Amino acid sequence: DPYGQPQPAPGGFPGQQAPQAPPYGQPVPPPGGYGAPQGQPGQFPGQPAPYGQQPPGAPYPGGQAPASPEGLRQAPVQGGPPSQGGGPGLGVVLEKYKEAPTGQRWTPQNSKLIRVDLGVDGQPVLARQGSMVLYQGKVDFSYKGAGFRGRIVGNATGQEMQLMRCTGQGQVFFAENSAHVHPIELQGDAICVSAEAVLAFDESLQHEVRRIEGHGIPGGALFTMQFQGSGTIVVKTQGTPVVLPVTPTTFADANAIVAWSAASQVIISSQVSLRRHAYPGHSGETVNLQFRGAPGNFIVVQPYEV
Repeated sequence: DPYGQPQPAPGGFPGQQAPQAPPYGQPVPPPGGYGAPQGQPGQFPGQPAPYGQQPPGAPYPGGQAPASPEGLRQAPVQGGPPSQGGGPGLGVVLEKYKEAPTGQRWTPQNSKLIRVDLGVDGQPVLARQGSMVLYQGKVDFSYKGAGFRGRIVGNATGQEMQLMRCTGQGQVFFAENSAHVHPIELQGDAICVSAEAVLAFDESLQHEVRRIEGHGIPGGALFTMQFQGSGTIVVKTQGTPVVLPVTPTTFADANAIVAWSAASQVIISSQVSLRRHAYPGHSGETVNLQFRGAPGNFIVVQPYEV
């Protein structure tokens, strides 16, 4: 061609002009011109995108690009901050364990826990030492001195039952070894309770200790407490007790008896024991208590032997 005429691009068609070099300092346009999709660094033209990545210009599944880790950290949390007390059902679960409402002096919380409200009538409470599990308010605890009024010898182990006096303004919760508790309200009548079964009682009740002596009783005697007057006594049992009427042929194991009506007559009798185990020194006989009385008398027995 004559000198000065435009030369075709290498590999181009005749008449096609060669691309002009950009002025000095300007960026070189990419092949295909500006706006053309570019490949990833280190990727040859026509090479598919790496696994898990979308090729340039390809639509994302669902029409929306996935959020970046930075976007996830900056995304606002819907619904406010997380709850501090656990799941939303926690209050529903604990609802059945809520404290029973007040209004009475003695209120069972469940079958093994009872609460007394002090200050309602200004009457103190006597309770087995160590039976307090919780108290609220200004409550004072003092221990009774020596003597039967504050110390009772256990009917099985020979240990002494110490009583504590609860006074003040507040509520006191009593329990012992997950035993079942039973409040018994007296209105001028009387009842005898095994000393081992006494948990707490109103100080306003007249109470005295009695001994039922007999050969074969552990410790030589069965110690009981007789309550009379107006007030409440809380009796504890191992398991659910049974109340039976007194008949001419009513016998109860001395180790299983809980309480009986004060008007009943108690007679000691012993017979050969059918127990599988007997403690050392035991004669093989068991002590039974026979109860006699007019119709209307009763005994309370627990399904457990002390």
